[in-house]
Amino acid sequence: MDSNKPSCCSASRNTNLFNHRPPMNAAQSLKVGSYSGNKEQMILLPGGKFLMGTNDQEGFPADGEGPVREITLKPFYIDPCTVTNREFQQFADETGYRTEAEIFGWSFVFHLFVSEATAMTVQNRVQQAPWWWAVEGADWRHPDGRDSGIEDRLDHPVIHISWNDAMAYCNWAGKRLPTEAEWEFAARGGLVQKRYPWGDELKQGGRHLCNIWQGKFPVKNHASDGYAGTAPAHSFDPNGYGLYNVSGNVWEWCSDWFSPTYHIHGPRDNPAGPLSGDAKVLRGGSYLCHKSYCNRYRVAARSQNTPDSSTGNIGFRCAADAD
Repeated sequence: MDSNKPSCCSASRNTNLFNHRPPMNAAQSLKVGSYSGNKEQMILLPGGKFLMGTNDQEGFPADGEGPVREITLKPFYIDPCTVTNREFQQFADETGYRTEAEIFGWSFVFHLFVSEATAMTVQNRVQQAPWWWAVEGADWRHPDGRDSGIEDRLDHPVIHISWNDAMAYCNWAGKRLPTEAEWEFAARGGLVQKRYPWGDELKQGGRHLCNIWQGKFPVKNHASDGYAGTAPAHSFDPNGYGLYNVSGNVWEWCSDWFSPTYHIHGPRDNPAGPLSGDAKVLRGGSYLCHKSYCNRYRVAARSQNTPDSSTGNIGFRCAADAD
């Protein structure tokens, strides 16, 4: 694999082209009220030892996918699905929270989803990933631009969510983001060193098991899995632990700062990543991933983005301590 190929989620606000910021990081300054977290719908995982990472030839060594190492985790809770538009709407309506995309006034939208009218207003595209357009008015309520909505997507994952936004929701819900190690443990569903949450083959009996790109990226998606963009959060079969869509659909924020090397000599007992960094970890791939280009919908694959960045294929799921 060409490890120099950028991930399909590589659109970041941290570029000179998009370096217009709201004053004093306003999204972070909002005080979000506490919400009594309900763990009844969460999955309690026992923790224990597992083999994290991969030495698979399909991997991207430069991303820090390997080497394989034995990790030990404490028991923890995790949500079966990513947070949906309906759930995030309740949070926003109750607290008045405004996401960073709303405060910036724009977010990154995949070019094929932009209407002709909105396309006429787009001025900026990502140079190294020109399928990402900076669309004015795009946010979680308007995922493809001002002339779009979520009325028919309430059970889909919420998107255009920055890491900071995800943390605000977690604080309100009495939960947290999973560590990267917890995410991978949960995504593997009890299987050992398999490429996907269900095994080593992408399809089973010709049946699609996740929402990824089919066709020629980035110009033609045949959508033979049933979805060109996001799929409902409960789509496809869950893995062995009961988690849905840990491969494809939307990238998921983890709590860790990203490093391609920290894990090589880092702790093996409940690792939480480096103490600081420039970008946060993303896991799971998205509906834009394709083997010919990104191939990061494998359970060991990793990506990153700055904590204030948002795109139309980034969401999150929550975790919680078992204590």
